[in-house]
Amino acid sequence: MPFKFSKRSLGNLQGVHPDLVRVMHRALQITDIDFVVIDGLRTVEEQRENVRKGYSKTMNSKHLTGHAVDVAPLDDKGVVTWGGMPFKRLAAAIKKAAKAEG
Repeated sequence: MPFKFSKRSLGNLQGVHPDLVRVMHRALQITDIDFVVIDGLRTVEEQRENVRKGYSKTMNSKHLTGHAVDVAPLDDKGVVTWGGMPFKRLAAAIKKAAKAEG
């Protein structure tokens, strides 16, 4: 069964560049691992707070223009998995989707 984005993920894709949104949707169609979009477009204030907290190192983030998203793989219970192999599988799917979307 194909995966579907949650309301949270769809909300986090609002304002993201349409090309990147297409890549994320394509990746969700072709991946063998479910994932969530944790963050997309950020305001300057949000980015400034991320830098202050150490979550980001720059105020020149592509999140400010909608050209970046943060994603994380989910396990079979829908919980974010912070390990290595699921991220590698997810990265491979996103790269394949990006190539397919040009």
